[in-house]
Amino acid sequence: MGRRWRDGRGKLIVRGAAGAVTVPLELATSYRARTKGLLGRDGIDGAMLLSPASSVHTFRMRFPIDVAYLNRKLEVVAVHTMKPGRLGLPRLRSRHVLEAEAGAMAGWGVRAGVQVTVETE
Repeated sequence: MGRRWRDGRGKLIVRGAAGAVTVPLELATSYRARTKGLLGRDGIDGAMLLSPASSVHTFRMRFPIDVAYLNRKLEVVAVHTMKPGRLGLPRLRSRHVLEAEAGAMAGWGVRAGVQVTVETE
């Protein structure tokens, strides 16, 4: 079930008990885009998907972020909040990493066991 997205924009759809939540999404799939990620920004409207990725760091970041590790089926394996200047450990079953401003994912219903959908534009 391999996915090959391109750098660009799309939507993240989170289905939960309260229905579906749609979030603006940036896709970072090239090495260059994944390496840059959210560095140098003061925030993000929505979320960023790094793919493929199994870990992230927050060195030189300006704000804390929520990090969700997703497996190949886009199921959330784990969610953590990371302060700037931290190194996240790789997750064994992680294939993609979702990043957003700290606190955002709880509001969207992103937590371990939840399945998300990615739609590209």
